[in-house]
Parts: sequence; C-alpha cells; structure tokens
Amino acid sequence: MAETQQVCVNSSNEEEESPEPETSRSWRRRFKASNMAFIEMVELVEILRRNDYDGKHGLYTNPNERKAKIMTKVVKSLHRNFGVRRSKEQLRKRWSDLKLREQDQNKRFKRVLLKSDVLVVEEQAQHFTSDSAQWLIQDIMVWNCEIDIIRNKLNVLVLGENLNIFQMPPF
Repeated sequence: MAETQQVCVNSSNEEEESPEPETSRSWRRRFKASNMAFIEMVELVEILRRNDYDGKHGLYTNPNERKAKIMTKVVKSLHRNFGVRRSKEQLRKRWSDLKLREQDQNKRFKRVLLKSDVLVVEEQAQHFTSDSAQWLIQDIMVWNCEIDIIRNKLNVLVLGENLNIFQMPPF
C-alpha cells in the first residue's frame, strides 16, 4: 500500500511540473514550417546580402545583435510583402542551408538579383511624358543651331587665316 501511495505522489508531482513547460511554450510563438516560395527566398537573400549579414565587409562590435536586427527586418519584410509568418530560427536555418548545401540555388538567386537591379535602373529612366520629350527635342534643336553657328564662325576664321598664310582663295 505504501508503494501505491508513492506512485500516486510521484504522478501528482509530475502533473504539477507539467503545466510550467506548457506555459513557457505558450510564450513562444510556433510557426508552421512550410516550403518557401522562390520569390520569398529571393527576398531573404536580397536583404541578408544588402545588410552584410555574414559580416564579410568588416568587423562589427556586436555581431549577434546586428544579425538579430537584420533577421527581424527579414521577418517583417516577408510578412509585409507576402503575408507569410516565419520565425527567425527558420530563416536562419534556411540561409545556412542555401549557403552550404544549395549553392546552385544560391547562384540562381544572385542572377535574379542582378537582373532585377538592371530592371530597376531601366524603370527609372521611363519618367518622360510626351510634354517633357517635346521640351527635350526643342532644346536639342536649339543647341544644334548654336553648334552650326559656331562651326561656321570657326570655318570663316580658319579660312581667313589660311588666305593670309598662303595667299590663295579656298576651292
């Protein structure tokens, strides 16, 4: 009978201890681990490279804090742009996998980012309206006229000097 009471006491102690870990888990958010879309991974790689997540471009005084801030930016950006909630740990693991195991895919992301940079530059050049284009054309025509006048004056001066030197009219 003493043995059964001991078992009951032990089981009651386990029950008392079990709610504590559950409450500590409730403080921590759990996100379902699902596959990342290609666009999401491109966004991840772009932000991490732009902010020098790996510290390749210099030594930083507090790298862990810096990395945590950068990862927070990534989490916010993914949530804002794609509506996806991912934990920092998931994203950190994905970045590590991309660098170490999936280097071919990492190269694809680099190519996409380089092409997107070119597209962004081309898009910035498309601010012309028909009105602004007309103004530019008029300015070009005025400057062409000015250049023609300057050329004629130079030709007259050069020909005048040549007449004085050689005493012959130009052909």
